[in-house]
Amino acid sequence: MDDPAFWHRLQFAFTITYHYLFPQLTMGLAPFLVLWRWRALRTGHEAYAQAARFWSRIFGITFVVGVVTGIPMEFQFGTNWSEFSKYAGGVIGQTLAMEGMFAFFMESAFVGAMVWGERRLGPRKHFVATALVALGSWLSAYFILTTNAFMQHPVGHRITENGTLVIADLGGYLLNPWAWVMFAHNQAAAVVTGAFVVAAVGAFYTLRLEHQGQARVYVEWGIAAGLISAVIVAFPTGDVQAKFVARYQEVSLAAMEGRFESGAMAPLHLIGQPNVKMRKLENAVALPGMLSFLAYGTFHSNVRGLEAFPEDQWPTNIELLYYSFHVMAGLGTLFIGLMALANLQRWRGRLLRTPLLLWALMLAFPFPFIANTAGWLTAELGRQPWLVYGLFRTSAGYADVVSQGDTLFTLIGFTGLYSAVGLLYLFLIGREVLHGPPNGHDEPPGPYPEMIHG
Repeated sequence: MDDPAFWHRLQFAFTITYHYLFPQLTMGLAPFLVLWRWRALRTGHEAYAQAARFWSRIFGITFVVGVVTGIPMEFQFGTNWSEFSKYAGGVIGQTLAMEGMFAFFMESAFVGAMVWGERRLGPRKHFVATALVALGSWLSAYFILTTNAFMQHPVGHRITENGTLVIADLGGYLLNPWAWVMFAHNQAAAVVTGAFVVAAVGAFYTLRLEHQGQARVYVEWGIAAGLISAVIVAFPTGDVQAKFVARYQEVSLAAMEGRFESGAMAPLHLIGQPNVKMRKLENAVALPGMLSFLAYGTFHSNVRGLEAFPEDQWPTNIELLYYSFHVMAGLGTLFIGLMALANLQRWRGRLLRTPLLLWALMLAFPFPFIANTAGWLTAELGRQPWLVYGLFRTSAGYADVVSQGDTLFTLIGFTGLYSAVGLLYLFLIGREVLHGPPNGHDEPPGPYPEMIHG
């Protein structure tokens, strides 16, 4: 590739995509840990405390790997993307600093107490430590998402005499409406990831006839949280975010849907292959009028296509953007269906005696990671060709002094290092799962239906 920005973008895309595999799981597990600790305090059921102990270890391992894989991204702002840092550092540096000082330090300070401090702290103080870890995890997400929301929808800033950005309204910047919507959508998606992983481990133990009491807790809590969070991802958070895109990034909406022509009664495409050269969507299967309705509230609203905008404002990879959006939306719909079926079978008392459904729950856990990755690809590719939407182009943000060869060399290094870290992580998590929950009271809290093969 002759474009120098390509390698800088590819390196950052690889490191941040790999890194986010881990925070989405810790953020998704955090509510489970807090609720299980609270239930153990309120009801005295040891099964909840035992569940919290087991998943705290999973949380701790994942947190450490997330920290290791997240550190290089901070340096890339000063190396690969130094021009962007010069331009927007006076704004985005504020929330990134807040994330480190207020949120990350809180989470990292108490995670050790959460994993190893139960006996020394006692139940109540240990619950507080767990709650502070969860709060730090989610507060960290808000600061980072506020930074990204500014890049999507810049507010609360002013341009100085030398052409750089500084904060003019801190409250407006921190309370960016795009940030609130993105935070709600992202955190609900993280809970989907956590719920699918918890349910998968419960299904695994159920099928193996091991840790039956804990298996029931994991499956029942996992499918309940999974259904609620999957619905929230779609509505209202996904719906509101789509309306924000329609209002502030019309060209991105057109690219996400492979829409080239403008007009009312715009269809929502379920499948199709965008042909940018021919300016059309091939083999499309669509719902007439639904895009107009979802974007603007009426079936007869005009939705502008890509041809209504100058080509230099089009997203730079329309095909990948289109497929990322549809993978995200398609998987999200399947998540709702799977979790709805699992909850129906649980209500009927048949879930733990339905091997096929348990196998589906066990094997489905990777797909929320795929959906979240596709969602972030949609957000970031949709913002292109801008780093700060409407203000600063991506092509102006990379550092000229870092050569393509240097960038490719470090990308190869990151790939090898992260592969080794990933294998170590899988080994540690696999060992924890095979070892099972810590010894203790393994009876489920409440009536227990007949187990599979029982």
